[in-house]
Formats: sequence, C-alpha cells, structure tokens
Amino acid sequence: MSLKELISLVYRRVFNLIATVRPVKRRLVLFESFNGKLPTDNPLYIYQALKQEHPDWQLVWGVKHRFLAAAQAAHPEMDFVVRFSARWLRVAPVAQFWVFNARMPYWLKKNPRTTYIQTWHGTPLKKLGADIPNVTMPGSTTAEYQAHFNAESRRWNYLISPNQFSETIFKRAFNFNNQFLSYGYPRNDRLVNQAADEHAIQAIKQRIIGHTNGRVILYAPTWRDDFYIRKGEYKMDLPFSLAHVCELLGPDDVLIIRPHYLVAESISLKGFETQVKLCVNEDINDLYLISDLLITDYSSVMFDYAILNRPMLFYPYDLAHYQDDIRGFYFDYHQVPGPIVTNEPDFLAALTTFLLTGRYPDYAEKMTAFRAKFTSWERGNASQRVVQLIEKIAHH
Repeated sequence: MSLKELISLVYRRVFNLIATVRPVKRRLVLFESFNGKLPTDNPLYIYQALKQEHPDWQLVWGVKHRFLAAAQAAHPEMDFVVRFSARWLRVAPVAQFWVFNARMPYWLKKNPRTTYIQTWHGTPLKKLGADIPNVTMPGSTTAEYQAHFNAESRRWNYLISPNQFSETIFKRAFNFNNQFLSYGYPRNDRLVNQAADEHAIQAIKQRIIGHTNGRVILYAPTWRDDFYIRKGEYKMDLPFSLAHVCELLGPDDVLIIRPHYLVAESISLKGFETQVKLCVNEDINDLYLISDLLITDYSSVMFDYAILNRPMLFYPYDLAHYQDDIRGFYFDYHQVPGPIVTNEPDFLAALTTFLLTGRYPDYAEKMTAFRAKFTSWERGNASQRVVQLIEKIAHH
C-alpha cells in the first residue's frame, strides 16, 4: 500500500468514526454542488433563502481545492471548506444538514443525526440509476454503479422532485423509499419570478454579453458517457461549424455554448470570440433568461427552459446510438416541443427559420402539453418551502 493510499484509508476511517460517535452541531449546514464545483444549482438557491432567513446559522460550502480560488472570488461572502481537507473532516460528519445535488462517495458514512436533503439536478430524460441497462463510464461496471447508487439513496432523508413524472422515475431508479419533497426545483424559482422582468434581463445580458442588442442563442447539450479520452477525462466535438452558424447570425447576435463542465476544456472558439461565448461557470438561469432560443439534445435543460415558454430546437445528431446503445430514454423523444434535426444542413435550416421568424409556430400544441406535464409544480417558492422544512427539523 502506498503512502497516499494509507492516508486515504486513515481519513475514511476517522471520518466514519466521527460520524458514528459524535453528535451533530445544530444549525450547521453543509452545501455542495456537483461534488465540489462552484456554488450553483438547487443548493445555491436553498443557501440564499436560508441565509436570508437565518444569517446567524453556520452555512458552509464544500468545494474541491482546484475550485477554491474561483469560488472565493465569485462568492466572497461564503464560508468555504476544501473537500476532504482537515477542516472538512470537522464539518461534514457533524453537520445537522447536508444539502447536495449529486451523489456522495459511497464509502462515506452519514451521521445518523444528520438530515440529508438531496435536491438532484434535473428532470430525467435519460435513464438513471437502476434503470441504466449498460453503464459505459470508465472504471465502473453496471453492477457496481447500481450498488453504489442504491447505497447512496438509502442515506437521503428527503429528495426534491420537480414534477410527478420525475418523482415516479426517481422512486424506481434510485430505489428511494424515504420522503419526497414535491415542490418543484429551487433553482427554477427565478425563472418563474423573473421571466417577465425585462429590466433584470437586460442587466444580466449586459453583464454576460457586454451589450443588450441582438438575439442570444443558447446551445446547451448533454455530455456523452462513452466519449472519453481516459477515466475522468471526457471530450466534445461541436456538431456544427461555428463559421456556418456565425454567417447566419446578425451582427449583434451571440451564440452561447454551455457545455457540461467535464468537456469544456476540449472546445475551441478561436477566430469566433466576438460572436460566440463559452459560458461554463455562469448561473445557467442567467443564460436561460437572456436567451431567445435554446438548442439542446438530451439535456434536462429543456424541462427548465419550458417554464419561459420560449422556442427550442433539438439537435440529437447521434439519436439512434444514444437512445439504443448508451442510456435509453424515459419517454418518446419525438414529443419534445420543437423541431428535431439530426444533421448539420437541417440544423442550419431550422436555425435560419428561427432567425427569420422568431418562433416555431407548428409546435405550439406540443409546447402546451410539455409545459403541463413538466412545469406545473413550479410556483416560484420551492426554496422557501425547503427552508421551512429545515427550520422545522432544526427546532425539534
């Protein structure tokens, strides 16, 4: 056993010992987003609502060491702790609450007195957990992946669900048998409450784009489980020519590419920096609010964006492979509320239609049905409802 492996083993044993014997520290809440990335997604909105109600509580954010400087720069008011550091060892095993949006390491023992609120991070289109027939991520077999997922979900005291469709799937795919919070997603509160706030939208657009003229096209694809260089290192090739897209755009129009964080470094914008922006760490709600069109494939962004009732274009260039060989879908993909294109010429033609008309009128009925199924629980108050639950538990 190497020294590094020995240190890791000792750390794990100490963590689990503390979680077994120590009482929790009341009103200490540990937040993490995507296993230690920058604060974002549902945990961030719960944090903001809780901080506003209880500025005296100890609210701590866990981040990986490589994101610490960026996190501190973006949120100087937050109390950060480096994941798996000595201080994290003093916080995580005794926090009264965990608020996370992704799975924790399978070896980590939860203090039985800690309340674990799992927010998850999207309505599932692609199959999850026990429903994945063939796990293609390197370093994990299907059986191992599903066993670790089941062990993790047993630790969740609460699981937020954005709609009935998701709740039904989460129960089965996660083998979840504790309490659902059927609130809608905290991260979507802003979309509900700011969708018609033109002043706020223009301010966001100025900050991110640098001007308020022109249209914003948002390209937010999913990541491909099987498109990797090596374990933990994935890549992405754009399925369209930036030159061809920029030829169609007006002089003030901007294309924003929002890749999965695992593949962001593999994308080059060289030569197109004036009309194309790579936005990896921005709050995706800001990108939704300023965009006039969403282009995606299989990403759950479609469900959140539907709250805004704006046009969507679907470009699943590898649909047959992805649907049949990688994950599989939970519903008929052809029910998505916008045109589906699978090659670059059709993509450019559909994009041209939007740029000329500003909409896809033939898909109005599909959009209405889609919104009824996936966004009816979104009332703009999910964050406050989670805070009320935390308050109730904390005061017992």
